[in-house]
Amino acid sequence: MEIRTLRRNIFQRIFGIPATRAPSDDGCWEVSGRKLLIDLNRVPELSKPGGAIRLEGKNLHDRVLVIRADDGTFRSFRNRCRHMGRRLDPVPGTETVQCCSVSKTTYSYDGQVLYGPAKEPVNTFPVEVIDNKLVISL
Repeated sequence: MEIRTLRRNIFQRIFGIPATRAPSDDGCWEVSGRKLLIDLNRVPELSKPGGAIRLEGKNLHDRVLVIRADDGTFRSFRNRCRHMGRRLDPVPGTETVQCCSVSKTTYSYDGQVLYGPAKEPVNTFPVEVIDNKLVISL
């Protein structure tokens, strides 16, 4: 498998500035116990394959990255690279996520390290779609 990297300038990589944005509607998600609930009707960023959002704050214990894969399924990751702790971004058309820092550590959708200095897989979370809501088990 050829590893493709996101096009990022050196300042974005040095400072760990992610390409993936927070959802435009901050009210589209909530945490209930160990479940993250996302209303797909309120998240245009996830309406098409290749879309992604990052979730942080509120009473969410860990940062979360949510991706709509090219096959239309949803994937969810603990948004923390196992090398430097930086955020992750999806790499379009590759079924991989990549650290936003200089190391470019790249993980498969099942969390396994494919490239870079990270020694451990990134955590993934199970995702279900129920009544047009994503239910992510944290």
